[in-house]
Amino acid sequence: MERKRFLEHIGWTGAGLVFTLSASGSVVGAAPEDATGFSFVQISDSHIGFNKPANAHVAQTLATAVAAINALPNQPAFVMHTGDVTHLAKPEQFDTAKQILGELRAPLLVIPGEHDTIGSGAVPMFMQHFGRRDAKDGWYAWDQHGVHFLALVNVFDFETMGLLGREQLDFVAADLAAQKSSTPIVVFGHVPLYALYPKWGWTTQDGSQVLAMLARFDNVTVLNGHIHQIIHHTEGNIRFATANATAYPQPAPGTADKPGPLTVPKDHLLKVIGYRTVDFDRMGAAITDHPLA
Repeated sequence: MERKRFLEHIGWTGAGLVFTLSASGSVVGAAPEDATGFSFVQISDSHIGFNKPANAHVAQTLATAVAAINALPNQPAFVMHTGDVTHLAKPEQFDTAKQILGELRAPLLVIPGEHDTIGSGAVPMFMQHFGRRDAKDGWYAWDQHGVHFLALVNVFDFETMGLLGREQLDFVAADLAAQKSSTPIVVFGHVPLYALYPKWGWTTQDGSQVLAMLARFDNVTVLNGHIHQIIHHTEGNIRFATANATAYPQPAPGTADKPGPLTVPKDHLLKVIGYRTVDFDRMGAAITDHPLA
């Protein structure tokens, strides 16, 4: 199946960033009363199948992240994996990822990264392992504890940058039109929606159209992976937070000739990979990043 038809056939379940609602971390804005005590987790970029000096044991570091999430004193409502679950979308890589992520105590949601869509067989394999069958178009939205969530798929222009496409933009427009401006919105994607560093493809070609739709809301959080490092950014009432990988770091924007796996001293690796928790209380959403060491 061609990548351009991916959106017509795929739905997701996966693991990801933790959002626990509390007074610590980066406060995103006021939350409704029924969001109090609500939390979730984000993880990203596990790259199962990668085996180079930057991290020759990516399955082990993913398993370490899963164990840390399972050990949280209050289990999250769900875990969202924001893509690049595998490195080359091979059957054995999907199998290993499914086995490790299957150990999570919390429900798992997954959206794809570009590495999960390599080759004609990638889409059905992703669907088989992480498919969400009630999301016939791939992207989807839901409400939980007074928060409205959007899970988007923006990995369809693999060689340059992220891309959503007209059909998905129409879906977002219709979905957001039904929401009150006071409703907290959380958006998941793999590639950054804003122009974080276009020279390296760290942006979404048509992401500005989604950001324009989100501008009327009082409290918006946009979470993504792809760049393997934590960067926070704010535009109006929209707060962006990229996540660490569980596999390996990448260089900071502009500090290398191109992006790619960054090899750090072995005793430093676990300090620059990890997962994220987000806590909601009456003050809003607090984002906390957790290194694996």
